[in-house]
Amino acid sequence: MLEEEYERRRTLPAHLRKQPEPEPPFSFVVRDAADRDLPDVREIYNHYVANSTVTFDESPWTLKALRTKYARVRELGYPFLVAESPNGVVLGFAYVYPWKEKAAYRFTVENSIYLGPASTGKGLGTALMRDLLDRAQAAGVKEVIAVIADRGAEGSIALHERFGFEKTGSMGRVGFKFGRWLGVVMMQKSLSRRR
Repeated sequence: MLEEEYERRRTLPAHLRKQPEPEPPFSFVVRDAADRDLPDVREIYNHYVANSTVTFDESPWTLKALRTKYARVRELGYPFLVAESPNGVVLGFAYVYPWKEKAAYRFTVENSIYLGPASTGKGLGTALMRDLLDRAQAAGVKEVIAVIADRGAEGSIALHERFGFEKTGSMGRVGFKFGRWLGVVMMQKSLSRRR
């Protein structure tokens, strides 16, 4: 009993104790991706390859393959963006890529947005989508297609809906990952009309 009394007296009152430093607010900038960002982009994407069905890829991206994709996006004048924290950590990325390689599809792209697992639910996807659509329109893109997994990607569907994407269809059982069949939801947004 005396020990408990001694410990109670040794403890400073709450108003005298050192308070923990408040966590800084979540902040980031969206900018054009650079070659130096590609290892971080690969790490974010490969997390989803290994742990989710939001991508149907089953093999991790290699840096060589990602560099090829990045070079193609830049060659076409399309946006490839990253969101970066104040201390230089890549928190997420977004880009558009040709929907199909045939010439008649030249004004239509597919978009991709991926966030680091600790960066979801903080407005990052909204910021990336806004900049991505603005820059895609400036690059001459007329139509943006989103192909979204029909399971586990409800946040992505909601994000696209907030930006005016309309559901144009769905396909069931077109992918098989983690021992189960998966489908996709197709969404589309016209950049010819202002949002």
